[in-house]
Amino acid sequence: MRMLYWMILAGATILVVVPATAQRYDPRYPVCLQSWHKRGLIIVDCSYTSMDQCRMTASGLSAMCLENPYWRGSPGHNSRRRQGGVY
Repeated sequence: MRMLYWMILAGATILVVVPATAQRYDPRYPVCLQSWHKRGLIIVDCSYTSMDQCRMTASGLSAMCLENPYWRGSPGHNSRRRQGGVY
């Protein structure tokens, strides 16, 4: 009987836990805000257009700003332009 009790308790605990979702990096914005919350929850919000905008939001919080690793950038963003024969 005790074993049945523990199995039901374990099953209920598993069903109550909220499923984790994958962190989403929005490729349309170049800057992300990473913040830490209670119980080890880390949230990444990639909806900032500049580092200064992100820093204003992070001010006074347990957070930091970082470059979005999945930012696509504007067309030609990574390309080098030839000027005067020098790359």
